[in-house]
Amino acid sequence: MNEEIEILELDEDKKKRFSFKLNKFTVLVILLDFFVAFGLVVINNDEFKDFWIPTAMTTMSHKYLAYTLYKEDTVNKVMSENYIEQNTEKINLDDIVIGDTKEKSHYSSKYEKDLYTRMENNEVYKIIRIEENKYKGYLTVIYDPSDVELAVSSKLGKAGQSVNTLVKNNNGLVGINGGGFEDLDGWGNGSIPYGAIIKNGQHIWQHDGGSGGLIGFTKEHKMYLTNKSPADAIKEGMIDAVEFGPNLIVNGKVSKIHGDGGWGTAPRSVIAQRKDGIVLFLIIEGRLPGYSTGATMNDVIDILLRYKAYNAANLDGGASSTMSVEGKLWNKPSAGESYGGRTVSNAWIVTNKQNKPAQAPLKKK
Repeated sequence: MNEEIEILELDEDKKKRFSFKLNKFTVLVILLDFFVAFGLVVINNDEFKDFWIPTAMTTMSHKYLAYTLYKEDTVNKVMSENYIEQNTEKINLDDIVIGDTKEKSHYSSKYEKDLYTRMENNEVYKIIRIEENKYKGYLTVIYDPSDVELAVSSKLGKAGQSVNTLVKNNNGLVGINGGGFEDLDGWGNGSIPYGAIIKNGQHIWQHDGGSGGLIGFTKEHKMYLTNKSPADAIKEGMIDAVEFGPNLIVNGKVSKIHGDGGWGTAPRSVIAQRKDGIVLFLIIEGRLPGYSTGATMNDVIDILLRYKAYNAANLDGGASSTMSVEGKLWNKPSAGESYGGRTVSNAWIVTNKQNKPAQAPLKKK
């Protein structure tokens, strides 16, 4: 009789343990069901689609991420609804009147004061920190447009060089990356630039794959945006240029952005000029969770309009977006920070041709 009681007690104990295990399994299943359901809701959310698909499709090596979650028809539909209707006006160079950019006694806005107020002992450029809820970056103000020039890799066709190296090799002070290049599977080293390159009034490079038009400067140091051939652009006075885009502002008029423009949210590099000749280099950091996700084209345009950019064009972005200041990598690129940023084909740099006082900022903000 005692043996039977003992066996029954053991059976009850086993039942309790089994019941406990069953309860844990049930909880796990419920949690998995919740995450699957949540994932389906997110994936089918239109805002998430409009963020995820263009962001993936504008990368060189991660387009597969769009097709991992969505069918080809869905990807094509989203991309057809997110695009940029560029301002196709012929740029009016007469509108750019290079004049007095000294500090003023009165300013019309906070942004105008930020722009004109110099850093200590620096008449060449100023670095302004850009901080918004979702992204961070830097705006370089170059007071004399004659200090801006294009630097090209000395190993063009074989290898690129970091923006830091391009700045140092050309006696520059500040630089940002320029045009795009072959980047198969994300392993491109900047050796083969896409499109055309004009340097010192010479058409020095041409390769298939260029997107957009020519972005550069004339011998009068006016920013020139054109879809003409390199030969015709040179005849019209263009001395330095890369091929990229899209143009964001032309003659003070903004290109129309449908959705997010089809360019998603990403690190950005942009070059612009105001009517008074001041040149702006804009770098937006991105793809860094918890720090800066990146910016859309609309975000970039909003920043440029605050500082009254009159003409502006998008440069190569993503992991290539890098800024060098006085020999140091200044921004946080999404890749390659440990070795000074990705190697690229070319960069827009700031020199100091007239030996104006120029002191680098002591620390980043």
